[in-house]
Amino acid sequence: MKCAEAKPMLSPYLDTAMTGKEMNAVSDHLASCAECRTEVALLTTTQRLVSELGRKQAPPEMALRLRVMVSQEVAQKRRNSWEELVLRWNNAVRAFMVPAMAGMVSAVIIFGLMIGMIMPMPLRAADDIPTGLYTPPELSSSPFGYDPGQAENAVVVEAYIDPSGRVQEFRVLQGPEELSPELKNMLLFTQFRPATSFGLPTSGRAILTFTGINVRG
Repeated sequence: MKCAEAKPMLSPYLDTAMTGKEMNAVSDHLASCAECRTEVALLTTTQRLVSELGRKQAPPEMALRLRVMVSQEVAQKRRNSWEELVLRWNNAVRAFMVPAMAGMVSAVIIFGLMIGMIMPMPLRAADDIPTGLYTPPELSSSPFGYDPGQAENAVVVEAYIDPSGRVQEFRVLQGPEELSPELKNMLLFTQFRPATSFGLPTSGRAILTFTGINVRG
């Protein structure tokens, strides 16, 4: 055995913390190596001096510092556990809310489409039949008096009534293309009870027939 191999084993040799074979190998080397014997003597002296010091009591504040450190470590672990629990809860809620929100949006869209299919459009054809969900506009009052004159021409007008019961626009179905100013004023300032859809005012159509009036073409 060479010195380079023996020196790392000198301290375990003194503590007898090695196998018997290794102890014999170190002993044989020490018998022939003065340098290693000197190293062993120094180690032996150091061990004796340390043993003479005896056991020293830890400072009183050491126990307090250790308790504080342990408490801080426990609190940190609890805080980390709580934060991990909150994070898992948030992830679980997000995983649930995303499909739930998508389902709610889809339900709203489908409901809107169904309502659009069920809600009737303003009547546009003469043979449309009102239902209990829709009522057509009705004439309420006309603030103008009109002198029919001597003509006996009949004029049929289709008037479009807005939700407030006013004539929004009109077109002549039968008669001259251009109506007299008096008749136009009658139409524009005549008040109707507006059409209703599901009980709410809506736009509608009314067919008005004028007979025995004087029309200026």
